[in-house]
Amino acid sequence: MTMIELTLAIFVLLITPGPTNTLLFLGGAERGHRAGLRLIPAELAGYLVVVVPLTLLGAALLHDAPRARAVVAIAAGLWVAWLALKLWLPQNLPKGASGVSAGLVFTTTMLNPKALIFGLVLLPSPDHLVANLGLFVALVVIVAAGWAGFGAWLGGMSGHQSGPMLWFRRGASVWLSVVSLTLLAKGLGA
Repeated sequence: MTMIELTLAIFVLLITPGPTNTLLFLGGAERGHRAGLRLIPAELAGYLVVVVPLTLLGAALLHDAPRARAVVAIAAGLWVAWLALKLWLPQNLPKGASGVSAGLVFTTTMLNPKALIFGLVLLPSPDHLVANLGLFVALVVIVAAGWAGFGAWLGGMSGHQSGPMLWFRRGASVWLSVVSLTLLAKGLGA
């Protein structure tokens, strides 16, 4: 894969709406762009905790434990279902606070199935590992800033009123429910 092809593959996969992007969007919508940007290190750490070991050892590990992908898919599906429920239920947060924390972003990103694709398919390359990881880190930061900014922009348009924010959260909840069901179906072999 050329560097341009790798860049496009990583970018397209990162920009695709999923659990982590949904949380960054909501963090930006609820807290503003600057506060939404503070969630990026949590996303980056969550990806790197999974991607680096998979990039270095993943093929051998999955060869020895073929059911590992199914277990990861089921765990991710259950986590995303919990997120969907959490986003749907009303929260009693102080004004200006957000239900999206760095810990939530970190855990969600660690369980994000995209990490498997990055660590097992796109990034492994003994000759270009450092360059590939550098590219990955840069693209994670760019895409995360975009999702947080998009959320902040829409949140700003709504004036941070409770009605529109409730609908943002409920819409995100419905989307995450779909993602959860898809992950659970894959993990269960349906």
